[in-house]
Amino acid sequence: MISIVDDDPFVREAMSGLVRSLGFDAVTFPSAEDFLQSTQVDETTCLITDVQMPGLTGIDLQSHLISRGSAVPIIFVTASPERRIEAQARSAGAAGFLNKPFDDKALIECLSQALGGRYAQH
Repeated sequence: MISIVDDDPFVREAMSGLVRSLGFDAVTFPSAEDFLQSTQVDETTCLITDVQMPGLTGIDLQSHLISRGSAVPIIFVTASPERRIEAQARSAGAAGFLNKPFDDKALIECLSQALGGRYAQH
């Protein structure tokens, strides 16, 4: 199960459509808080999250999951790239970091790496 957390409904829908077209199950959430309160946290095999969101940010979400002992791979997406934020996310184990707008191929490559090659591009 790929969980997608982004406050932009259009981005959520686009990423969800792409992930499903690759044969994965996908579930979306408008906020980190909604994701954390869901039953999907333990079912998630990869998390795609926006960095900047109202309330908990993607970085906050990563910290929260780490503190819970979760090792789920996380791919971050952002419209406002900052080297410091990217470095922080990567040092905490981020599986990928994409700047919006990104192409489908970039997300597919990140998913493949995050899932340990369990998805091979066609």
